[in-house]
Amino acid sequence: MSTGLVERPVVEAPPSRSGMPARRALLRWAWRLFRREWRQQLLVLGLIVLAVGATVVAAAVATNTPPPANAGFGKAQDAATVSGSGPRVADQISRLEHRFGAVDVIANETRSVPGTVRTFQLRAQDPHGPYGGPMLSLVSGRYPADANEVAVTAGVASDFGLRIGGVWQEGGTARRVVGIVQNPQSLLDEFALVVPGQVASPTQVVVLFDAHGVTPASIGPNVSTPASVAAGNALNPETISLAGLTVGMLLIALVAVGGFTVLAQRRLRSIGMLASIGATDRHIRTVVMANGVIVGVVGAILGTALGVAAWLAYRPHLEQSAHHVIGALSLPWLVVILAVVLAVVATFFAASRPARSIAKVPIVAALSGRPAPPRRIRRSAVPGIVFLVIAFLLLGYSGSTNHGSGNGGMPELVLGLVALIPAVILLAPFCLSVLARIGRRSPVAVRLALRDLARYRARSGSALAAISIGVMIAVIIAIVAAARYGDILDYAGPNVASNQLLVYAPGSPGGPGGPNTVSPGALASAAKTVRQIGRSLGAPDPLELDITNANLDYTGRGRQWNGAIFVATPQLLRMFGIHASQVSPQATILSMRPGLSGVSGLQLTWCNAFGAPVSTGGGPAGGNDSGGNKISYVPCTSSGQMNHPVLQEIGALPSGTSAPNTVITEHAVRSLHLQVTAAGWLIQTAQPLTAAQVHDADATASSAGLTVESKNDQPTSSEVINWATAFGIALALCILAMSVGLIRSETASDLRTLTATGASSRTRRSLAAATAGGLGLLGAVLGTFAGYIGVIGWLRGNSLNGGISALGHVPVTNLVVVLGGLPLIAVAAGWVLAGREPGGMAHQPIE
Repeated sequence: MSTGLVERPVVEAPPSRSGMPARRALLRWAWRLFRREWRQQLLVLGLIVLAVGATVVAAAVATNTPPPANAGFGKAQDAATVSGSGPRVADQISRLEHRFGAVDVIANETRSVPGTVRTFQLRAQDPHGPYGGPMLSLVSGRYPADANEVAVTAGVASDFGLRIGGVWQEGGTARRVVGIVQNPQSLLDEFALVVPGQVASPTQVVVLFDAHGVTPASIGPNVSTPASVAAGNALNPETISLAGLTVGMLLIALVAVGGFTVLAQRRLRSIGMLASIGATDRHIRTVVMANGVIVGVVGAILGTALGVAAWLAYRPHLEQSAHHVIGALSLPWLVVILAVVLAVVATFFAASRPARSIAKVPIVAALSGRPAPPRRIRRSAVPGIVFLVIAFLLLGYSGSTNHGSGNGGMPELVLGLVALIPAVILLAPFCLSVLARIGRRSPVAVRLALRDLARYRARSGSALAAISIGVMIAVIIAIVAAARYGDILDYAGPNVASNQLLVYAPGSPGGPGGPNTVSPGALASAAKTVRQIGRSLGAPDPLELDITNANLDYTGRGRQWNGAIFVATPQLLRMFGIHASQVSPQATILSMRPGLSGVSGLQLTWCNAFGAPVSTGGGPAGGNDSGGNKISYVPCTSSGQMNHPVLQEIGALPSGTSAPNTVITEHAVRSLHLQVTAAGWLIQTAQPLTAAQVHDADATASSAGLTVESKNDQPTSSEVINWATAFGIALALCILAMSVGLIRSETASDLRTLTATGASSRTRRSLAAATAGGLGLLGAVLGTFAGYIGVIGWLRGNSLNGGISALGHVPVTNLVVVLGGLPLIAVAAGWVLAGREPGGMAHQPIE
C-alpha cells in the first residue's frame, strides 16, 4: 500500500456562511505580506506615489492657470455689456430687470494715470450685490459707504501715493480713501471703487443677471455666458492629465507584473502551506490580488498627500503668475479621485496574472520551494505588426487632415498613439525570442542570461514593454521637437538672450499702431528714453533697429516665413563682431538660420507699405549708408519683387526669434530704393538682466509709450530634446533596476547550482550584466523603432510641419545616446551591483 503524498484535487470551495471570516484572514495575510516584503515592492510603490502626486499637481496647475470660468460673471449665468450712458442705458437695464428679475449693474469709466500710459477704472459697484461678490474682495479697511468715499486697488494706491485715511483729489473730486480692494478673479484689474451712481459718464456698463435657460442670442447681441466665452475643447487640462496618468499607470502595471510574480515566488512555500490546510485556488488568488490592491491603495494615498502638499506650497507662486486668487483646495477633485482609482485598478490587474499562475502550482512543488518550470509559449509578431500598421495609418490620417496641417484629426492622433502601446507590448516577447536565438553562440554566462529572458517572458516581456514605451515617448518628443525647432522658416525658440532687451517704437512691428505713424521728433524723444534705460542698466549705447518696406515671403508648402527683416547697418554688424569684409557684395539677405540659403521658393517683395513717401534727407535716423551719405528714397508706385534673393548665412548674428537674426544689406536697400524707418532699439548688457531691472525698464518705457520685450520662458531645442532623452533613459534604468533583480531572483536556483559547480562572482556579474544589457538594448531598439514609425506616419502627409523632409532634423546625438548609452549603462550597472551572493539565496523562508 503506497503511503506517498497525493495531490489534493483542485476544487473551488462551495459558498458558505464562514466565507467572510476566511476572507478577513486572507486579507490580514496579504497585509502582512506587504509589510514583510515592502522592499521588493518599493519601486512599484514609489512609481505610483510619483505618478499620482505629479498628476494632482499638474492637473491643479493646468486647471487653475487660466482665469476662473466665472471670471467677469461673478455668481451670474449671463452678462450684458452696454456702452454709453443716459436714458437708453437705463432703459436697457430696466427691461432686463423686468424680464429676468434681480440684476447687478457695474459701471466703469476708464481714466489715465497722469504722466504715464497706464489706465485704471473708476468703478461703481455694490459690494453686496446679488451677483458681483466673487469679483470683489476687501484686502484692508472697508468698502465705501457714501459719495465722498473710495476704495482703491494696491496698484492705484501706489500710482497716486494713497493710503487709508487720506484724501484723493482726482478728476476734480475729493474722496477719502477707506479701503484697499482687489478683483480676486483678475489681480491685474486696477480700479477705484465708488458707490453706485457716482460714475457719470461710464465707458462701459456690465449688467449681471440669470436668464434661466434663455439663449444669449435671443436676449441681445452683447449678451454672453461663461459657456459661450470658454471655447469648448475636448482636450482640456483635466483630459490631458488623465491621459498622461493612464499611460503612466500602464507602465507601472507592466513593471508591477514582474514584481508581484517574484513576490509570490518568494512566498511560494507559505502559499503551499496555506493550500495544504484547505485554502482553495480562489483563496490563493485573493491573497495575491489583495496584496496588489494594498500596494495601489497605499501608493495612491501617499501620492495624493504628496501632491496636495506640493500644491499648497506652489499655490502662492501660481497666484502671482496666473494673476488671480486661487483657493487652497481648488483642486480638480474628479481628476484626483480618478487618479486614485486608476492606481488601484492598475495594481489589481498587474497582480491578477501572477495570482492565476501561482494558484496552479501543485502543493508539493510549492512546499518544496521549487517553482513550476515556465510554460513554453510561442508568441507571433503578427498581432504587434497589425497594431503598428493601424497606428501608422491613423497617425498618417491625422497628419494629412485640415490641408496637411495636422490640426484636424485629433481623435485619430490620440487613437494612433494609443495603438502604438499594444503594438510594443505584443512585439516585446517576440523580440526576446529573437535575442535568445542571436545569442546562441555567445559565452556561457551571456547565453544563460538571454535564455532566461526568453524562458521567463511573463516577467521580462512586461519589463521590456515598459522600457520600450518609456523610450518611445522620449524618442517621439525628441524627434518632433527637433523637426519643429529645425523649421528655419517659422523660427521657434527663445526670443532674445537673457542679457538683451528689445524696446519698440510706437508704430513698429512690436508696438501699437501701424508703420511710420510717429514723427521724427517723437522718435528722437523715444531714443532719448531708450538711452536713459540703457544707462540705468550699465549697457553701451543702444543699437537702433531699422526695418524697410520689404518683406521676405515663401511660396512653397508648409509653414510660411516668420520674423522681421531688419537692416544690416554698420552699427548692427559691429555689435555682433561682423566685419564688412565677411559680407558678400552680392548678398541681399544675411541670416544666422542654418540652411536658409538652400531653401527654394523665397522671394523679396516691396512697395510703399509705410504710407506717405519719405523724401531724400528727410527720413528718420538710420537713413544713412556706411559712408554717411543720405539714402535716396524713391516712392513706390507699383509692387516690386525679387525671386531667389541672394542669401548669405552668418552665424555671428543673434539667434533669438525676435532678435535681428535675418537682415537685409544696405547694398540691397540702395539698389532697390527701399524705404527705411526705425522700428526699435536693442539693449545688450554684460550680465543677464534681473527681474527687477526688466520691471524698471518696462516702467520707464511705458511712461514714454514704448514697448519692452525681454527673454521669454520658452526652452531651446536642445533643452527639450536633452530632457526628453534623460527622461527616457532614467525611466528605463528604473525599470531595469527592478526587472533585473526580479528575473535573477527567480533563477536563483540555477545560480546556486552554478555556484556549487565553481562559478565565481565574475559569472554572477556577467549574468546580471547580460540580463540588464539585453533588456536595455532591446528596449532602446524597439522603443526607437516604434517612435520612428509613429513620427513618420504623422509627418508623411503633414505639409505644415515639413512632411518627411522634417526628419532631416533628427537629433542623431541623442538617439545614439539612447541606442548605445542605455545598454552600456545597463551593463555597467548590472556588473557593479551583482557582485556578492545574496544572503537569502541558500534557503527559502516559510511562515
